[in-house]
Amino acid sequence: MDDLLAFDRAHIWHPYASVAKPPPVRLVKEAHGVNLVLHDGSTLVDAVSSWWCVAHGHSHPHIVEAMRRQAERLSHVMFGGLTHEPAIALAERLVQFTPPGLDRVFFADSGSISVEVAAKMAVQYQHARGFPRKGKLVALLGGYHGDTCCAMALSDPDGMHTLFRSIMPQHYFADPLDFSSLARVVEEQGDEIAGVICEPYFQAANAMRFYSPDYLRQMRALCDEKGILLIFDEIASGFHRTGPLWAHERAGIAPDIMCVGKALTGGHVTLAATIASARVAETISAGSPGAFMHGPTYMANPIACAAGLASLDLFAQADYAAAVARIEGELREGLAPCRAMPNVADVRVSGAVGVVEVKTALPAQADIDRVITRHGVWLRPFSRYIYTMPPLVSDTVTVTRIAEAIRELAACPAGPVPEGDFHE
Repeated sequence: MDDLLAFDRAHIWHPYASVAKPPPVRLVKEAHGVNLVLHDGSTLVDAVSSWWCVAHGHSHPHIVEAMRRQAERLSHVMFGGLTHEPAIALAERLVQFTPPGLDRVFFADSGSISVEVAAKMAVQYQHARGFPRKGKLVALLGGYHGDTCCAMALSDPDGMHTLFRSIMPQHYFADPLDFSSLARVVEEQGDEIAGVICEPYFQAANAMRFYSPDYLRQMRALCDEKGILLIFDEIASGFHRTGPLWAHERAGIAPDIMCVGKALTGGHVTLAATIASARVAETISAGSPGAFMHGPTYMANPIACAAGLASLDLFAQADYAAAVARIEGELREGLAPCRAMPNVADVRVSGAVGVVEVKTALPAQADIDRVITRHGVWLRPFSRYIYTMPPLVSDTVTVTRIAEAIRELAACPAGPVPEGDFHE
């Protein structure tokens, strides 16, 4: 084990980490259900669902078996000029799962790529309509859409990507807490705007906050009035993470394009999809050059599609809405004491999301490591947020344990403010 960790420390670059002063990492041997099993035999509850994708628990036998069967028959084939049954079946199921009117499925490798695809669809749609100047989008302050170049450009410009402004296209931004700011941007820059993109209701990896569904309803009406497309990034918020199957259901409206990922395969393998309306797809196809200009190498990978189908089986069979409602109640009760703690600015809970925002800085790394070890709960605080997004199969005992760990961590004094503080 020591040799493995030594090689890791010397040669592997981890996300949001320095290679000069690499942070400590824990060596995971296997994972089952809500638990990570480390090489030393200890276990940690995966309280962040391995970046919010492990909905049904790790190594779910139904998904694992589906992947195994598919790997024996067809592991991969290019999607240009060819197709296969797992992709067709998954597209059919996704159309059933998504809002009426969204029925054209474009498979992508990851959530970030699905956002890139959605942005390109919006621009190519407007070009096909005869509006080539409409090459910009409006996004929301506090938002996050991924780490690839276009996705970074649509994330909060004052967030974690400020270093890369020189290589990113410039878009427009509005305040999710003030609809008039969005209306003003669209009114003033409408000749350039192809669409509006947002994480509906729940802004995840940046602001970690919830905003009014009424904002989404006004957004839908504004897009309809101005002839621009509405794109919802449901990558983090979808599949019951905030309660309903899709976060935008709270507003009773639907987008023109929707991005899904993360829990799509239950966290077993990477896969995402950009799902558009027939109007969007047919308009693009009727314009020049007559085809949508994108095509990832691993698009619609058969093993990933099989995992997606198996994951959707589980979403269809289980009452996740009820499970998430229970988790929400347990998180509200378990995290409420944090409000009285000196370093806590706010506590926010919705669905299977619990956030404790601290006032100045997170506790020192030594305190974070101590709490993780003491409670056997894997937490990954960032910026000023101690949060949990547990697997949707977490029982009451598990949620209680997570809340206890967060309470202890929130009670710790603030540590030093990190140099170049960043968001994940």
